[in-house]
Amino acid sequence: MRNLQALFLSKNRLTGNMPSDIGNATSLKFLGVSSNQLKGELPKTISLLINLVALDLSGNKFTGIIPHCDSRQLPVKVANSTDNSNFSGESRSVFCGLTLLMLLDLSNNELFGDFPACLWNLKDLQTLDLSGNAFAGEVPTSTFNNSSLRSLHLSGNNFTGCFPAVLKNLKSLVVLDLGNNKISGVIPLWIGEINLSLRILSLRTNMFFGSIPWQLSQLPHLQLLDLAENNFIGSIPESFNNLSLMKQTFVMQPFVTIDIPQWYFYNGSMAIIWKGREYTFEGRYAFLTGIDLSGNSLSGEIPSELTSLRGMRLLNISRNNVSGSIPKDIGNLNLLESLDLSWNKLSGHIPPSVSNLMSLTTFNLSNNLLSGEIPTGSQLQTLDDPSIYDNNLGLCGPPLRSCTNNSSGTPPMDGAKEYHHELETLWLYYSVIAGIVFGFWVWFGALFLCKIWRVAFFSCIDAMQQNIVHKMKCT
Repeated sequence: MRNLQALFLSKNRLTGNMPSDIGNATSLKFLGVSSNQLKGELPKTISLLINLVALDLSGNKFTGIIPHCDSRQLPVKVANSTDNSNFSGESRSVFCGLTLLMLLDLSNNELFGDFPACLWNLKDLQTLDLSGNAFAGEVPTSTFNNSSLRSLHLSGNNFTGCFPAVLKNLKSLVVLDLGNNKISGVIPLWIGEINLSLRILSLRTNMFFGSIPWQLSQLPHLQLLDLAENNFIGSIPESFNNLSLMKQTFVMQPFVTIDIPQWYFYNGSMAIIWKGREYTFEGRYAFLTGIDLSGNSLSGEIPSELTSLRGMRLLNISRNNVSGSIPKDIGNLNLLESLDLSWNKLSGHIPPSVSNLMSLTTFNLSNNLLSGEIPTGSQLQTLDDPSIYDNNLGLCGPPLRSCTNNSSGTPPMDGAKEYHHELETLWLYYSVIAGIVFGFWVWFGALFLCKIWRVAFFSCIDAMQQNIVHKMKCT
């Protein structure tokens, strides 16, 4: 066992604790026990594995504090500890002395505490993934310029503060995922001047506010921009047509390359809202190209310039206050697989070019002010769920009602007028009901509070009763 260099036990049904005898395998370079049901604390004897190059403990149920070790005890180049749902304990500088680290993945555990600031000083670190934990506080700054870090995943924690200023020093970043935290403030303008290598930027589900800076358009390699579920206002920048990589219909460059031994395969992962559902994509995501601005307070019109981004597969502008018409050349985005413009104030007709979206599998235009006939096309005919056009009172044609004139021979009202007519009718009903309720309580409230009125009212009732009884006796 002392001469064993690689031990692969991943994706089995192993249970129990990891034996402390593992420390006897001092020649071990790779230890992979991912996707099992191992539990308990990690044995401290792992620190005896002085030749360890890769450590994969993902997908288990390890608990407790991560054993303390430094680079003299454990010269790890790749430390991977993902998806342990019960891997708890405060994250101390246990990995910070491992100066040879190239990949540190502690995602999907129950780690808590502050971000270990010394991680920025690991000069060979290329990928850092702390997502899916309970880290809190602000992401610390550093004066150290890490020219190696290319992939940074901090999503799914409780980080607060403003946009991390430390990113000024990470000029080689390709992936930045800060989604699902409590970070606030505005997107700094320098992001378009310093982080020019960014290909994926996810800030979704935070508390960012202000307008979307046009400087994002200076990121020539940006292929996925996810700003959903924030508090952004203003219009969508017309300069997004400068996102040159989104114009390419085929992206060949790998998502991110990590210089590690060929016999170790790392599957990075990232959560993306894709076709209306959240998916976790693994491995190389070069095909993911698109923009998600949903769940903000954006206004203005959809820039026609967006139709030049022909490589996009995802466009989501739902749940905003966008108005105007749908760009007539929307059909130029013929690689689109998911288009969601629902819950806005879009008006006018659906442009016929929509029928050119031959790859479309998710489509939603509901809750707008659209009118006219729904275009037909071979791909649109497969999207026969009428709910994708709901609450557009002026729309007609399959899968909705047929586009025929009404019985009087007069043309139907356009969507906006009919919508406002319905609103006026509803307000009339509400006003009548509110008036009845208000009058009822004013009348009986007065009787309850004013004794003189109450006596007079009941005296009147008694008089009427006596009058009726008298008339009945007379018949």
